[in-house]
Amino acid sequence: MTTPPSAAGHRVHGMGTALEAPTWPAITPEEAAAILAGFPAAGRMTALEWHSPRPFSAATLVRTTTGAFVVKRHHHRLRSPAGLAEEHAFIAHLAARGVSVAEVLRTASGESAVTADGWTYEVHRQAPGADLYRDRQSWTPFLSGEHAGAAGAALARLHDAAAGFDAPARAVQPLVTSLAILSAADPIVAVEAYVAERPALAGYLATRPWRRELAALFATLGQGLAPRLAVQPPLWTHNDWHPSNLLWATDGSVAATFDFGLADRTSAVHDIATAIERTAVRWLDLGQGADDSIADPDAAVALLHGYATVRPLGSADLATIAALLPLVHVEFALSEIDYFAGIAGDEHAATLAWDGYLLAHAEWFRAGAGRALLRAITQMGSQR
Repeated sequence: MTTPPSAAGHRVHGMGTALEAPTWPAITPEEAAAILAGFPAAGRMTALEWHSPRPFSAATLVRTTTGAFVVKRHHHRLRSPAGLAEEHAFIAHLAARGVSVAEVLRTASGESAVTADGWTYEVHRQAPGADLYRDRQSWTPFLSGEHAGAAGAALARLHDAAAGFDAPARAVQPLVTSLAILSAADPIVAVEAYVAERPALAGYLATRPWRRELAALFATLGQGLAPRLAVQPPLWTHNDWHPSNLLWATDGSVAATFDFGLADRTSAVHDIATAIERTAVRWLDLGQGADDSIADPDAAVALLHGYATVRPLGSADLATIAALLPLVHVEFALSEIDYFAGIAGDEHAATLAWDGYLLAHAEWFRAGAGRALLRAITQMGSQR
């Protein structure tokens, strides 16, 4: 076996631009080999090549006698085998309909995830394509408008393939994007129900005036949103569509999609708005003195144009995407706080997620640059 990269010096993406010490220790070669032994198709491990900088779990790329695989390890309270089975079933559905995804390996008894020493593990075969964004922060922009357009077209193809997957919404667990609050006639009542199911989130919010803070956002940014969402067909969606979850072909198209950890039953417009929120605003620069210049409306429009080449978008769709965009991150932000306050035990990160992510991102859409981005989306229909 070749010498693996050092686990001692391993760093991961943090809440800002700097790399940080990981919450979860890097996977060791011995650990990876032991897990792979339970998956017959994986073969014998020959090298551990790379540790992922993603922060919420540990993952590593390994080489074996049968190919290259990603071994991913989760805290048992973050993902159980049953929780992973929900997203693995969606991946299998997409693969059966021609979407290029990372194959999920199974044990000899047919399980797609295993547990050991308080951890939950899954193994994926490395999908085809170049990992061009591997070392970039997850929610950073596309390198080109061409990439944004290609990603939009790939997202539309995924939505076409997702039709017919009728599994219910996922069970309550941290770090999943859902659509239960913004679609509710009374979003504050929906938040109360959401919080009540998550004790760690409830504990964190107990000392904050969260009802007042969220009510102000819903009153100014959420007017008329619930009726728009009510007419959207439910659809299982990726919910974390950004360039570092995509692998790329030499012609600039999307070769494969991976990381379905946030997937759940939402809607197509919700997934599109999430993709724009993840990629068309440089959120890591928010509050650094140039808030009026952190958006890239051209990237948002390119993604939408690419999507529309596969699945047409009417004026009503674009208006709904624009109406949803300022608040589309709210439920994942709450889920992230649940993770930080509960599993990770990091109150500082939980506060950053509440103040800097949930509230500040929404507030940005009240100002001129945010409104300009929304106008660019709604006006796209008249420019075609």
